[in-house]
Amino acid sequence: MPAASQPDPATPLWRAAQVFRLLSCIYALGFQIAVNGELDRPAIGWALFAVLLAWSALCAFAYLRGFGRRASWVVTEIVVVVALILSTEFVASEQWAFANQSWPTTLWATNATISAAILSGPIVGMLAGVAVMIASTVVKGFINYDLGRNATIVIELAVGLAVGMAAQTARRAHAELEQAARLAASHQERERLSRQVHDGAIQVLALVSRRGREIGGATAELAELAGEQERALRRLVSSAETETPAGEMTDVGALLRKRASDVVSVSVPAEPVLLDTATAGELYGAAVNALDNVTAHAGPDARAYVLLEDLGDSVTVSIRDDGIGIAKGRLEQAVGEGRVGVAKSIVGRMNWLGGSAKLTTSPGCGTEWELTVPRR
Repeated sequence: MPAASQPDPATPLWRAAQVFRLLSCIYALGFQIAVNGELDRPAIGWALFAVLLAWSALCAFAYLRGFGRRASWVVTEIVVVVALILSTEFVASEQWAFANQSWPTTLWATNATISAAILSGPIVGMLAGVAVMIASTVVKGFINYDLGRNATIVIELAVGLAVGMAAQTARRAHAELEQAARLAASHQERERLSRQVHDGAIQVLALVSRRGREIGGATAELAELAGEQERALRRLVSSAETETPAGEMTDVGALLRKRASDVVSVSVPAEPVLLDTATAGELYGAAVNALDNVTAHAGPDARAYVLLEDLGDSVTVSIRDDGIGIAKGRLEQAVGEGRVGVAKSIVGRMNWLGGSAKLTTSPGCGTEWELTVPRR
């Protein structure tokens, strides 16, 4: 991931890896000085060591600046490391290779394992370690099963695993922190808008509704429209203030119990009826809209009955009242007049959730809504 595109959460690991690279180069230099006299071609050994230093400096610069933090660069590093390990056969005898570690030192070769692990995680890091050890095994000409005397393969795998997991954890923590920051900013913005809506539109609608009823006559219909919109805005503000993080589960029964009162009877199962928070919130919003319609239209003495049913693969909320009912064609007329509480807040919500909203009503026989959503 190039640093220029967006901040890399693994940047501290890349920096620490370059410190390790420097220390491994110092160790490789000491090793080169110590064994140079034992090599068959010491001059070529020094020339290859110069390549090692130049490549190490280039890698350090690329990873620190960020443009090297991509798969093509890391693959190239692995290829260079494997090539320098295999060059041991060219600069030293078979006997020397058998008795010593591969020429550039396995400590320096571990840089490729670390780079792969930081970039792509523990699996790729361990595979890079295996590639390094295969090259070393080719140089020696045999596989050393004695891990008590030669634990290099264990170290390579452990480095790839540990560094890869650290990089994954850093990126995951960064993503969660960014999500939390976005949620906090979104919540603050919703609170600000809620205050503005409450101080402006809701109060104006409440005033229009109250004054319209006082005046009566033709303004009563405007008062009814203003009252519906006021209730819709209050529900919207309330849902924004109580919104919970996406992905969590919410008990629909606990939400519906809050609506119980002297005129609203709520029946829910003894066990929690869990839905994901977004679905539960929308189902609850539709039920609240249906209850508000009971208050507004069913008559002053109407009572409402809410029943929650958990059907396994779906959840159903039934809202029934004993009010005056809805005349045939009244809902279509309401839509034509711009009152879309039923069309949008109830039926629209259920359709959006992939569920259904079934209405049963007739004049003088009350109204019943059956709201069903599938359990995902």
